[in-house]
Amino acid sequence: MLSTPKHGAPANKKGSFMTKIVVIGGTGLIGSKLVSQLTEQGNEAIAASPNSGVNTLTGDGLAEVLTDAQVVVDVSNSPSFDEKEVLNFFTTSTTNLLAAATAARVVHYVALSVVGTERLAESPYFRAKIAQEKLIKESGVAYSIVHATQFFEFVRNIANSATVDGVVHLSHALIQPIAADDVASAVGRTAIGEPINGTVEVAGPEQFGLDELISKSLTLEGDPRRVVTDPEARYFGALLQERTLLPGTDAFVFQARFEDWATRPSP
Repeated sequence: MLSTPKHGAPANKKGSFMTKIVVIGGTGLIGSKLVSQLTEQGNEAIAASPNSGVNTLTGDGLAEVLTDAQVVVDVSNSPSFDEKEVLNFFTTSTTNLLAAATAARVVHYVALSVVGTERLAESPYFRAKIAQEKLIKESGVAYSIVHATQFFEFVRNIANSATVDGVVHLSHALIQPIAADDVASAVGRTAIGEPINGTVEVAGPEQFGLDELISKSLTLEGDPRRVVTDPEARYFGALLQERTLLPGTDAFVFQARFEDWATRPSP
């Protein structure tokens, strides 16, 4: 829990103050897991999304949902990867959210981003993420940014984006994917800690060639698509070097393995 709750914050059943944490994108893959985890830990976690009347692009509902909040966590994502639309989404929504967080006197602003973002500026999507992070860093709001490697759950999207005429073209650049459950745990741990005014990296335990990972995934799913290794293949518009997608040596490494996740029994 944060050490200095706002005046009037309610107490939980154990008698300690509850932390009100607003999760923007709280109904998505990471957001829904994060809200569940934070709630189980005794926090007041609010899932905020357009479906709940909170729209970061227009600003609607932000002031109301952030009332008495100590922490805001942004795990939202652009619905479009079009260059203009993705840039507009991240810059407009982040600008509105930072302004509302400042007005509400939020003491910790947490955002989820991607390992290697600063090395992927050829990609329109990652240029938009770079712009988002710049806004946060220059806002004057106490913040923490969590850089995660790609999620296991995103592997099919990578395959689809690289498919041409039924063949998947991918670089052999290294990748160290992570389970969405672990990403949510990392973001939650960051949210209830003190702001670091910097970036922390999280990753899974195994490194694969990107082509190798997608080939393994397609095989496990019974997908007949063939993977072709192509050093010039682009990753969402960016040319990859061998270690572009890898975290640094000080990254926090979770232990869930890709094959264990991919072969787990269906819920």
